[in-house]
Amino acid sequence: MPTSYLWRFAALAAIALSLSAIPIAGAQSAGNSGSVNGTVLDPTGAVVPNAKVEIHNPVSGFNRTTVTDSSGRFEFTNIPFNPYHVSVTADGFMVFAQDVEPRSSVPVSISVKLAVAGSTTAVTVEATGGDLVENDSTFHTDVDRELFGKFPLESRSSEVSALVTQTTPGIAADSNGLFHGLGDHAENSFSVDGQPITDQQSKVFSNQIPLDAIQSMEVISGAPPAEYGDKTSVVINVTTQSGQGVNPPHGSVTASYGSFGTPDIGFNLAYGGKKWGNFISASGLDSGRFLDPPEFIVVHDKGNEENVFDRIDYQISTKDSLHLNLEYTRSWFQTPNSFDGENATPWSGLDGVDAQDVNNYGGRAPNGVIVGATDQRSKIGTYNIAPSWTRLLSSNAVFTLGTFVRHDDYNYYPSSDPFADLGPPGLQRQSVGQNRTLTNAGVRSDISYVHGINNIKAGATYEQTFLDEHDALGIVDPTYNSPCITFSNDQQQFVAAPAPGVTTPSGCFGPYQPNTALNANAPSSALYPNFNPVLLPYDLTRGGGVYDFNGHTDVKELALYIRDNITKGAWSLNLGIRGDFYNGLTTARQAEPRLGVAYNIKKTSTVLRISYARTLESPFNENLILSSTGCSNDVLAPLLLCTPGASGALNPGFRNEFHAGIEQAFGKYLVFSGEWITKYTHNGYDFSVLGNTPITFPIEWHNSKIPGYAGRVSIPDVHGFSAQMVFSSVAARFFQPQIGGAGATVSTAAGLPFRIDHDEKFNQTTHLQYQPWKTGPWLGFNWRYDSGLVAGNAPCYGVGASNDCPQSTTIGGQPAVFLQDVFGNPLSADQEFQAGFTCNGVRATPTSALPSACLASQFTSSLVKVPAIGTEDDDKNPPRIASRSLFDLSVGHDNLFKGDKYKVSLQLTAINITNKYALYNFLSTFSGTHYVTPRTLTAELGFHF
Repeated sequence: MPTSYLWRFAALAAIALSLSAIPIAGAQSAGNSGSVNGTVLDPTGAVVPNAKVEIHNPVSGFNRTTVTDSSGRFEFTNIPFNPYHVSVTADGFMVFAQDVEPRSSVPVSISVKLAVAGSTTAVTVEATGGDLVENDSTFHTDVDRELFGKFPLESRSSEVSALVTQTTPGIAADSNGLFHGLGDHAENSFSVDGQPITDQQSKVFSNQIPLDAIQSMEVISGAPPAEYGDKTSVVINVTTQSGQGVNPPHGSVTASYGSFGTPDIGFNLAYGGKKWGNFISASGLDSGRFLDPPEFIVVHDKGNEENVFDRIDYQISTKDSLHLNLEYTRSWFQTPNSFDGENATPWSGLDGVDAQDVNNYGGRAPNGVIVGATDQRSKIGTYNIAPSWTRLLSSNAVFTLGTFVRHDDYNYYPSSDPFADLGPPGLQRQSVGQNRTLTNAGVRSDISYVHGINNIKAGATYEQTFLDEHDALGIVDPTYNSPCITFSNDQQQFVAAPAPGVTTPSGCFGPYQPNTALNANAPSSALYPNFNPVLLPYDLTRGGGVYDFNGHTDVKELALYIRDNITKGAWSLNLGIRGDFYNGLTTARQAEPRLGVAYNIKKTSTVLRISYARTLESPFNENLILSSTGCSNDVLAPLLLCTPGASGALNPGFRNEFHAGIEQAFGKYLVFSGEWITKYTHNGYDFSVLGNTPITFPIEWHNSKIPGYAGRVSIPDVHGFSAQMVFSSVAARFFQPQIGGAGATVSTAAGLPFRIDHDEKFNQTTHLQYQPWKTGPWLGFNWRYDSGLVAGNAPCYGVGASNDCPQSTTIGGQPAVFLQDVFGNPLSADQEFQAGFTCNGVRATPTSALPSACLASQFTSSLVKVPAIGTEDDDKNPPRIASRSLFDLSVGHDNLFKGDKYKVSLQLTAINITNKYALYNFLSTFSGTHYVTPRTLTAELGFHF
């Protein structure tokens, strides 16, 4: 393990220990959790001390026990909103059982009166079908630490994303911790103990809350209630761990080591009393495969991550309490290299792309220096401070006031030699560096009131997001803005020429001709665009310098809402309205009604539900300024390929979504929950790229229509065995034209729908878990199936109105395809190899390309599903990544030496146990090409006290 990495972790651990030493006193539940309390009495009304009280949810796996104090009282705090089964046992008394359902921060109080037993009797209270279903109109998935602690998770550096993907229906998996919720790109948000986080949380944009800090998650896939807005395709309610009532202190120290040289160390500590608590965790990860690379073999992919999280609860009085979340995370990682980048092949003439007689530079840059491997890196620092105050107004009402500030500092570093950043023409032709900061600060308040059939919550949130963007870029491809062209005998066509010393078309003589629109021989193509004098000062291949772009803005958002959960007999109604006010580079305001109805048929353990939501869709903040103003910038406009007619500025959109679902229990052993979904969005968001660089930014299309279904099947614990299957089929149909942002991603006719690159026909995850006896070893097994995301840049043949493949051509009158992307950029040999392309049975290698054109009947791929000749349809049958099944396995023992106070655990995890060779995506506009994780083995040893 590198020394610098150890020092960083040691520093964070020291901070964590110093925070844990802060004296604190009392807490109530805050944010996304409630509390349950009561007093246990005997038949005469006398208190019963030392009675055992258990609260349990058989579906989420949540389970907690306590004992009554000398006055017979008990209290459970930090309880996620869910239905629970409470049981009370004491020697000499019958077992008491009652169902409770905390749905707000208002404490739930129950009165327990035990009946005398004829003799001491052990009674087991088991769940029934009615305990397995929720009479809730909102489709959601509950996952508790007891359950996800035994999930084999694919990504150590983005475990929260991996957990959401594996346990939630409606999630399409993508590379680098990115997941697509219900057909949208990344319109997902987190609510961490009530703090809204709506910016992107994949590990190439920000740092996520560490999994070790999470007690439970509620993932909302249905129509969002009124308290949620901004980005609501999937809302992840996170309840963090608390130290309240943990006495004596409990904690753990873990260390693991896995494939690709991946050590991971961490510790957590929870301690407190009845009126106070502190939970703190710190961890550090170092890996030789931090991101998902463009090759199955890992090249230039090191990274590390360190984080510390502290939750402090402090009770001022019986009615007032304070809650504070503190977090800091730092990550540093290399951008994985392709073979092209590692070997600097663009400077030796890319096979299949460059004219070898004109554009082979012998491995040397224009300055005469031999070009080495690409060395691009990123560093992200994130801190979060979120204090809140809770006031118990009465036994029926609670007021909460909270503030928060979250800051991301993102740095993208180019190679020290900018010419080493040159890649294939469709990927990178400029060297770019970036420093981008995002600071989100705000205040939130709400009041919850529970009385009779009503559970009312009203609140307001004001937040301001400060955005700063600094980009520095320069052209590193001699053919991108060349003043001259020349004829290539190798390719038998005119190509851009380096023409050393020539900086204007008027200087092109002899074998060189001007590369201007006035010259009929000029290619005027995406590969060889016409010379643009505006870009000359920033062409590093011709003595130019770096262009600096600087932008700043702040986005102000105000939300007001009120909702009422009404429960009357078998009916449950969720009525609400929300008002959003958005003021950024553009403005919008909108009233958003929310409605949900559920009906519980108790006789058959069936819940029927329907719901509707109107939502305001706000633009992504990441590189928002660049996207909104770039087309008015003379230097950036040609690099951004600004779409004619697009406004530039991104406007907030609006959505109408409809849901209908059913939840059905089959006895006490199985429960099914399914949902039909349809979403109509005006101004649908996606991402494009800055020129040919790794910098992405948001764009918007005219509208989108997203229909589909999602479901979950759960088997609660039955003699140590439990299982869960989640599945979905969601169509992401987007409609042209592009109406906002810079750049363009497709080139079909305006108005025609297309499947965007996060569309997937079907996916499912099956998780099996078995522990033969409660204190024995356990096993967790995952099977993940993905039918494949859209791969719109894959070559195909089609010349009809509905199957227009830009790569279509003919050879001897027979259908054929050019080996190029949809913009006309030829694919390099390595790009063809990455996709598994073959022509007439011969597969491309990293250094040997296929013929520039291949008969369509002979063109195949082992990793991409290419539509048959003439059948491609951007809406009905686009090219897709080939389907895949991945299998993961964890085995472990939580108490190897059967200790009581001190325990030693051991866990062995195997990811992709069959070593499946498969892609996540291929030349995705947003993320490029990435392979799934190869077989990965990890061993973790833990000490728990």
